[in-house]
Amino acid sequence: MAEAPRLGISSLSAVRLLRRDPLALLERAAREGDVVRVHVPRLDLFVVNRPDLVWDVLATHGGRFTKGPTMQAAKRMLGESLLTSEGDHHRRQRRLIQPLFHHERIAGLAPQIRAAGERAAARWQDGDRIDVRGEMARLTLGIVVETLFGSDLRDDDAARVGEALNEVLAQFDRAFSPFLPITEHLPIPATRRFHRARAVFDETIHRMIADRRARGVDGDDLLSLLMRAQEAGASMSDEQVRDEAITIFLAGHETTANALAWTWLLLAESPEADRRFHERLDDPASVEAVLHESMRLYPPAWAIGRRAIEQHEADGIRIPPGSVVIVSPWLLHHDPRWWLDPTVFDPERWLRGEAVADRRAYLPFGAGSRMCIGEGFAELEATTLLSAIGRRWRFERDPTETVELQPVVTLRPRGGLWMRARRRPGTTEGPA
Repeated sequence: MAEAPRLGISSLSAVRLLRRDPLALLERAAREGDVVRVHVPRLDLFVVNRPDLVWDVLATHGGRFTKGPTMQAAKRMLGESLLTSEGDHHRRQRRLIQPLFHHERIAGLAPQIRAAGERAAARWQDGDRIDVRGEMARLTLGIVVETLFGSDLRDDDAARVGEALNEVLAQFDRAFSPFLPITEHLPIPATRRFHRARAVFDETIHRMIADRRARGVDGDDLLSLLMRAQEAGASMSDEQVRDEAITIFLAGHETTANALAWTWLLLAESPEADRRFHERLDDPASVEAVLHESMRLYPPAWAIGRRAIEQHEADGIRIPPGSVVIVSPWLLHHDPRWWLDPTVFDPERWLRGEAVADRRAYLPFGAGSRMCIGEGFAELEATTLLSAIGRRWRFERDPTETVELQPVVTLRPRGGLWMRARRRPGTTEGPA
């Protein structure tokens, strides 16, 4: 087998770039080939960037891999949850949680989601300068709590959770620091902030669990499902209930909030697409096309890491056990080999039936046995909110505001996304 081409930078330069501008590192690797080796301290990275090779890693030969360093580091917050666990434990938890995301149940949540979007839209005034990303996060957090947990979240609690999540995600780059095994046990400022953020999550989730116990566990929400399984002898401790709850709590709103924020930005930057979007709000296929195109250009999960537990071959190149493979929806979604005019926001490509040359080149929710369990919920939530908010509002980008990518666990706009809310003609203030 051949050796992979190496990225021509030192290991220390690679880790600095990985922490400061990981998208630039991936794009640089992709220019060298479809399988490129990047040496950083403590491990070898292989950037794999071709649909068939990516599918091998995530699906066909997914059993040769476990979660990568990012998800290992995420255990500091999420414990042994569906997102971070492996093997039999992962399969058991996925079977347990799957009923929460059955198509019929998810479809029945649309009225609640629409009502939440209309309430959010009623808060704004024409001409308001708002952080669209922050508003979408506040909205989707409330929806997850209401629809998946069957609970309410006070505004001050939502604000505290948002601040704690920002702190946790800001420390994402520490996952690749060679000093993490040492620094995570030292009372340095970053570690203290992390522990304060974790305390906010724990307090919020445990309060929800206590509320569910007080009201009974006969509902079909997440906490009821987990707690009934616990009572039925499913070997699930209180800590495991906490781990699964906090994972759905955090992951269930973060990616959708980002997808919505990027969609509003793309529509603001493309007047013709924005016009068609508002004309076709009653056409689900058209709204879905806008969302799919947005997630193509700004995939919420911009990179996926896997660690090889046995030897793997990719395009004739040997990837030894212990190596970390990175596959990147960001790279695949912007590759001219698979997309016509890949940098252009063109929702119509999805309606023409000619969006992509290889369907495996579009994976905003991952692939294989670890594909995002909440894909159906996220798509329903996002399209319902786009339609509900779009009936009353459009957003204008402030040309003085710089939009900068922040690739942490998800792809966020750094510092928020500040835009002007403009009321559509013929709509009025107050509830719709």
